[in-house]
Amino acid sequence: MYFYTHMSNPIQLSVVIITFNEERNIARCLDAVWGIADDLVVVDSFSTDKTELICKEKGARFVQHKFEGHIEQKNWAITQAKFPYVFSLDADEAPDVNLTAAIKAVKLDWRNDGYKMNRLTNYCGKWIRHCGWYPDTKLRLWDSTKGKWGGINPHDKYELNESAKIGFLKGDILHYSYYSIDEHYKQADKFSSIAATALLAQGKKSSMLLAVMKGAAKFFRNYIIKLGFLDGKYGFVICRISAWETYQKYHKLTKLIKER
Repeated sequence: MYFYTHMSNPIQLSVVIITFNEERNIARCLDAVWGIADDLVVVDSFSTDKTELICKEKGARFVQHKFEGHIEQKNWAITQAKFPYVFSLDADEAPDVNLTAAIKAVKLDWRNDGYKMNRLTNYCGKWIRHCGWYPDTKLRLWDSTKGKWGGINPHDKYELNESAKIGFLKGDILHYSYYSIDEHYKQADKFSSIAATALLAQGKKSSMLLAVMKGAAKFFRNYIIKLGFLDGKYGFVICRISAWETYQKYHKLTKLIKER
């Protein structure tokens, strides 16, 4: 827990990243943030690839901690930051030049408790601007004494205190999500299992009918209302897999309820 007094400008910023087997992405992420970071820490859940080597070569502080959930890991990671002002990223993300400039400016003139920004996702080499995936606004820059990570695993979100003031920064977090469709299916299957377990712990109800309805509603929302069809082939694929993941989440929840 932090016991910092309010700092005079410019603020010092900790960039905090969690990793597990991210040798494909982490170098790009670290290279992109050194221009804004006064402190750069990677919290890793015991990777077995070259993640640790790359992080140390790039000059990041590297700390390992057992993974007990996305929310739990990110809250623990904040305790490793040297400064209360934190910019949080996943290893497959990086700020674009406009966002980098905006963060540099706000470091010199910090006026809010936190700042939101848009996230633009790259899917199999294509930037996705619909499907409910953009602008995908995220709260990722904040005074960590005034909030914590919450949400429902695996879909975490940072929650500031109710009285907090939130600003908005221009530019995008560039999110390099999936390199193949098969990779997306595997992640969706994994995430649906995590989400089903989290919903069970909350006492949520489900049925096969609800699973079908939730899945169909998800596809209609993303492909029609959120204009996923404008993203072409990959727009359809994304909407289909997202709907399948939603169906699987409630289908698995139904099974878990029956097994209790």
